Amino acid sequence: MDAVNEAIVEAGSSSKPAEGLTSSKDGLTGRVLVCSGGRYESQANAQIRESIMDGWADCFGEDNVTAVHISAAASSIRILKPTIVFAIGSYLPESTYFGEVCREAKKIGAVTVFWATEDPYEQDANYRIADDFDVIFSCDRWGHNFYQRERVFHLPLAASPKLHYGEIEADSEKTIDVLFCGVAFTNRKDIVRNLLPVLRDLNIKIVGPGWGELGIGFSDARIEKSQLVELYRRSKLVLNLGRSLSFENKRFVIAPSTPGPRTFEAALAGAFQVFHEDTHEIRRYYSADEIPVFSNRVDFEQLVATYLDNNDLRVKMARKAQARTQAEHLYKHRIQYALRVLKDEGLIG
Repeated sequence: MDAVNEAIVEAGSSSKPAEGLTSSKDGLTGRVLVCSGGRYESQANAQIRESIMDGWADCFGEDNVTAVHISAAASSIRILKPTIVFAIGSYLPESTYFGEVCREAKKIGAVTVFWATEDPYEQDANYRIADDFDVIFSCDRWGHNFYQRERVFHLPLAASPKLHYGEIEADSEKTIDVLFCGVAFTNRKDIVRNLLPVLRDLNIKIVGPGWGELGIGFSDARIEKSQLVELYRRSKLVLNLGRSLSFENKRFVIAPSTPGPRTFEAALAGAFQVFHEDTHEIRRYYSADEIPVFSNRVDFEQLVATYLDNNDLRVKMARKAQARTQAEHLYKHRIQYALRVLKDEGLIG
């Protein structure tokens, strides 16, 4: 079941609803300004920003959604007079200061929202945004409980049809037995080293910064997101391993709970994923006949025995996961949920 749709939104607020936002059978009208800060230029965050933009455009239309860097946000608010100022990304860098942005938004009566897409890895620094925004959304279910303020909601990341969708072809040639693309964080290396007795007998492609030292089948290369869909198409099993790199997460040492965006992106791309189950709440998003899980080498060996040579079953499950993503886990679904929260909180009409 979709985790977002499970959430219960507490209604009621004395704040005056923003004007200029209306709903109709065909969608919503209004103007939205999307802004992000210090890590705006990184590839991963730029893709998430673009994906979120697509979600807003699905609801408001492309002409009514504008994206700017935080350095230009305050002046853009004065010129564009948006209904909603929607900040995204990281709040950790010292250069990421949203106070002026929110003050300008308040002058014109705009609703201010922040979607923290790096939780819980930076959560010690959330005081930098805690007092500025009307509403905060956190991408992590467990992490969202550690904000010391009202109006904080969980909003997981998602996938974009424009960037991530791939056709599932039952007869496509699969030249890779097991694929993983991503940085070799310590926890990921520990998991993969434990799986090596199984992986050594397979044709593997483990790629990303830090993997090359492990030998044949491993590479330090960086893969562009545009290349991933093709790699998914050529792979039988796609490993899904969470990360454990925390920049500022020492106060409560919050363990990540919600699956990251790659889970939704890979499912939409048609990958057959095998998910390493640790603290991640995968079953809130996908069933066992969509994405199977493992927690140790014995489990993984069983998954390999069950699925590696069963193309029909893999295709069937990948299609189910893709259909689930299209129905529940696109960025337009997240934006629709965010708008329901704003309405229930009395911030928009």
